[in-house]
Amino acid sequence: MPINRVWAPSIDFSVLRRELELPAEFGSDAMLEAREAATATALPPTDRTDIPLVTVDPATSRDLDQAMALSRTASGGFRVRYAIADVASYVRPGGPLEAETWARGQTIYLPDGKVPLHPQVLSEGAVSLLPDVDRAAVLWTIDVDSGGAIAGIALERARVRSRAKLDYAGLQAAVDAGTAPEPIALLPELGSLLARRAADRGAVNLPLPEQEVEPHGDGWRLVLRAPLDVEEHNAQISLLTGMAAAALMLQGGIGLLRTMPAPRPEGVFKLRAAAGSLGVAWPDGDSVGAVVASVDPASPRGAAFLNQAADLLRGATYTAFDGDPPAETGHGGVGAPYAHVTAPLRRLADRYATEVCLALHEDRPVPQWAREALPRLPRSMAATDRVASAADRGAVALAEAVLLAHRVGETFDAGVLDIDAPPKPAAQPETAQPETAQPETAQPETAQPETAQPGAGQRQNRRPRGGTVAIDDPAVQARCLGELPLGERIRVRLAEADPNTRSVLFERA
Repeated sequence: MPINRVWAPSIDFSVLRRELELPAEFGSDAMLEAREAATATALPPTDRTDIPLVTVDPATSRDLDQAMALSRTASGGFRVRYAIADVASYVRPGGPLEAETWARGQTIYLPDGKVPLHPQVLSEGAVSLLPDVDRAAVLWTIDVDSGGAIAGIALERARVRSRAKLDYAGLQAAVDAGTAPEPIALLPELGSLLARRAADRGAVNLPLPEQEVEPHGDGWRLVLRAPLDVEEHNAQISLLTGMAAAALMLQGGIGLLRTMPAPRPEGVFKLRAAAGSLGVAWPDGDSVGAVVASVDPASPRGAAFLNQAADLLRGATYTAFDGDPPAETGHGGVGAPYAHVTAPLRRLADRYATEVCLALHEDRPVPQWAREALPRLPRSMAATDRVASAADRGAVALAEAVLLAHRVGETFDAGVLDIDAPPKPAAQPETAQPETAQPETAQPETAQPETAQPGAGQRQNRRPRGGTVAIDDPAVQARCLGELPLGERIRVRLAEADPNTRSVLFERA
């Protein structure tokens, strides 16, 4: 799961770019192909430019994957028409541009700019669903009944034309004033309906805040911005489409699902303890999703709780299948089978998953280039997901170290979110279990107590006991040394804040 994103244009992130070996420029062959595709690719003959689509994105975005138009059906439900940028029509299978996108995997976001999946001439030009120009799209038409269930699915390649590029803040203001544009006026109603249905099936929606690091006096300060309601409603349309795609794949016996196990009981126990230390109410009988929905993401303690809740939603992976469905088809965060198909400009897998859905809906064979890619995508996407996560973590760590660098030695009020597992006693030779019998929660040898005598090959270094704490101002979570009471509030002293190593360390005061 993503963590809250930091925006800090005055901090130098170039070292992080070098460490992660992020590519700077596209190869000349890939760029040549992209430029040729931008000018030579024909638009689909099916004309759907009469549909009053609009895009909803951050104000500065130009890589626009999705456009939507919402209307009511005669039965009292909703019709969602959702146009997704048709990237596959512009990237030739087997060409240098396809190879470069496989090497990149996804767009990597850093506070000082992004490393795009596709050349700008496509991602912010010929393929982007910019307003007032005809574009190639895969147009989903999804009917939703009055209870929020999917009642019908159709999709096709089509020529579309967005009427307007809306941004979240402007749309929220229009919704609040009752002046939202007609194509999207139903978004709050439908988004709320879909969110309620998601909660009923046990979904966990994390409205993670954005962080802005800005100059303040002789240092820096952290400003949290909670997602606007329209952002959450907009996300529900994407989730709806992903569930529709998964349904097509499972029915057709081929596809690429985004799967994730349900939260583990021990993780929920730790999150309950974190809620206590942060002052987050958790009434008896409430689900994780219900508690998450009650939290204010813009408050430091709310943001800390949501970040901790993100730990529950780990283990997400891509699961390819061709024939029998996989053993695990669900996504623990969505509460249903789900697939990634709505962000092909920014995520490699979506291009191939969309092609599968088109073929299944049209009752024709899946193109061989897409079919052959499916079993390779999980490993490729796992690798690029690791890079994206490292970029997110590194950016947050650097911003936090910069924020706190001048405050080393100060004490803070903190909530204890998590603690190290108790040290595992040294195993006796006659009772030692083979490694395959160890539970997944078993600690590595470095967690052994210092009194234990290391055997041959054991590591000599010992990690001091501690855990994770969250302070309110600035809203930072970091490691803390000492004996920590899980779920309680304590005083901690800032022992280290080093921008060079991107490290922040507290110790119990």
